Amino acid sequence: MTRRVGAHTPAADPLAEAAARGADLVQVFLSNPQSWKKPKPREDAQALRSSPVALYVHAPYLVNVVSENNRIRIPSRRILQDTCDAAAEVGAAGVVVHGGHVTDGDLSEAYGRWRRALELLDTEVPVLIENTASGEGAVARRVESIRRLWEEIGDLDVGFVLDTCHAWAGGEPLEEVVERLLEATGRIDLIHCNDSRDPFDSRRDRHANLGSGKIPSEVLAAVLRKVEAPVVVETPGGPAEQAADIAWVREALG
Repeated sequence: MTRRVGAHTPAADPLAEAAARGADLVQVFLSNPQSWKKPKPREDAQALRSSPVALYVHAPYLVNVVSENNRIRIPSRRILQDTCDAAAEVGAAGVVVHGGHVTDGDLSEAYGRWRRALELLDTEVPVLIENTASGEGAVARRVESIRRLWEEIGDLDVGFVLDTCHAWAGGEPLEEVVERLLEATGRIDLIHCNDSRDPFDSRRDRHANLGSGKIPSEVLAAVLRKVEAPVVVETPGGPAEQAADIAWVREALG
């Protein structure tokens, strides 16, 4: 089966963006990623639902369902529900959400907060938790913390997203990260294939176009070949630059 490969694009016309890049999937925000406001209804919802182009939705960056502060945690649950509702309207294949963090570095309560958030969520759209690049209080930076999270939530059929730049920047060796994550979670449902502008374990989340950053190309290609999952590039530039990155992925996959 041919792997789907695409890009994170502007949200105004995802199907046109996919065509401009030669992509067979797109990832978009359905609302302002720095806002608590719920997504607005889309006039193109039916076209998106019926299109052969797969659509993934990224939840706003503000979402942090493990925060100690209920003024962040509760609105995070609400906007995650709103995002999943909007994703269902456009026939999305999944909703990507960052793992979140606590401010004091003590993760002992964070895993149960994720479980509570998922138990309260009412949706048919798969939720896919993404690994993150930095922070001692980040739930999904270190593989061992991700393992502990899955011990808490794995029975709820939540998915996982591997971001290559985040793993690299977060200090997780890419040569072994796929095997360790699969052992921890049993699944990788989506790959965010991004090069990094910064060295290994930099804790800096700055994406680069594929083959132009600090991650060795052969290491990045090996990650792609180790797991059967759709691939999204979240790389700089417009259609031409991302089309080149999509072509890079397809060549790496053979």
